[in-house]
Amino acid sequence: MSTQLNLYEHLANELGGLIASRVFAPGDRLPSIRHLAQQKRLSVSTVMQALRLMEDRGLVDARPQAGYYVRHRARTMAAMTGAEHLQEPAYVGINNLLMRVLKANDAGGLVQMGSAWPQHELLPMKRMQKTVAAVARRDSNLLSTVSCCETNHPEFARQIARRALEWGRLDLNEIVVTGSCSEAISLCLRAVAKPGDTIAIESATYFVLLQLIESLGMKALEIPTHPATGVSIDALELAMNAGLVRAVMLIPNANNPLGCIMPEANKQRLAQLLTRHDIPLIEDDIYGDLCFTPQRPWPVKAYDTSGHVMLCASFSKAISPGSRVGYVVAGRYAQDIAVLKMVSSGANSHFFQAVLADFLAGSAYEQQLRKMRRALSQRIARMSDAICGAFPQQCTVSEPQGGFVVWVSLPEQVDALALHADAVGRGVAFMPGQLFSASGKYRNYLRLNCGNPWGPRTEAAIATLGELVHRHAG
Repeated sequence: MSTQLNLYEHLANELGGLIASRVFAPGDRLPSIRHLAQQKRLSVSTVMQALRLMEDRGLVDARPQAGYYVRHRARTMAAMTGAEHLQEPAYVGINNLLMRVLKANDAGGLVQMGSAWPQHELLPMKRMQKTVAAVARRDSNLLSTVSCCETNHPEFARQIARRALEWGRLDLNEIVVTGSCSEAISLCLRAVAKPGDTIAIESATYFVLLQLIESLGMKALEIPTHPATGVSIDALELAMNAGLVRAVMLIPNANNPLGCIMPEANKQRLAQLLTRHDIPLIEDDIYGDLCFTPQRPWPVKAYDTSGHVMLCASFSKAISPGSRVGYVVAGRYAQDIAVLKMVSSGANSHFFQAVLADFLAGSAYEQQLRKMRRALSQRIARMSDAICGAFPQQCTVSEPQGGFVVWVSLPEQVDALALHADAVGRGVAFMPGQLFSASGKYRNYLRLNCGNPWGPRTEAAIATLGELVHRHAG
């Protein structure tokens, strides 16, 4: 027994040393159990004991049907300061500040860790080029015609419905194709609320959602949100009971910027609350396919029995940002949203819908998702590890369960906007935390895009940013 114990401890220590020396970097997959057993001439059970010991030590994570992966040096993010209590609904005023930040981030030569888009090399461009050519040859009329009254290409709508079969049966009449996920959300807001109404949102939330609320003259009510489990259903229920909320707008799967996934029980409870209070939910599910969980998490729409949930998404993050195709599964609001869509931007071109339908029909999309999830989870781990090494000890990093951004807390005395100005001057772009709140919270937070390939340039940018954070922290 002692010999067996020594064998697995010895292997765990050996692999731990390779991790410490960065032979295996954060996000890397360790050799398979069978490979290690053959290489080290050990039994499979001994190797499994060693890997479980490493998991207990916090060195690796086990992923079902995928193997063991090196963890980063996590500094767990607690519930965020300033988000514990409900505040009064407030008008949003971030547009001017956001435009200044985006303009600064567009300067040439910067390491781009601001906008949340994947890099070109992660996207299936060659496969898309072939699909575009095939669709153009097969039906060239799609390039020259636009329907005067039908926004949906039938096959694209069918593919959306087929992808939802795991969690529900969609009525094709509920689907409204739009020019983007953002347009879908905007149409939903216009369909269910008017200027002056209050929209409940996560805190923190994606700044484009705040932009839409601001542009429509509505108010935002920030609901406390946990960095691991998402928005507080208890707090949201209190706001509903108080009559404060006209509509809810959330990102339950891989929230931007936190990366958290709402537990399924919370989604079910939320759907019941919406029905009971007759309140609509605008659900942004654009990152749902890019979650790192063993099974794709269900949307709140899966638990919707009354048509109160409007599910908005697109394939821009995983296939082609330039296709400009989004959609909403609109429930009871489908007719109103379809009319608003025709009035505001007319019908969509059916060509790119046909291209996406072709791409979705085969195995290409699932292969693409596996590739992206693997690459993004590795890049997040490496960036998180680099942040923990370069930033002050009191900084913490979110542990995203999907998507490709990390949310970083800084020392309280650091102003992310002032830090941003210095960082741009040193060639690094990011998004300051103030942009993710309707009331200017999170002044000492920032969001970083992990979609870039990991390499010396990105590593140097994190080191530069760490140096600047140390300086601003005094």
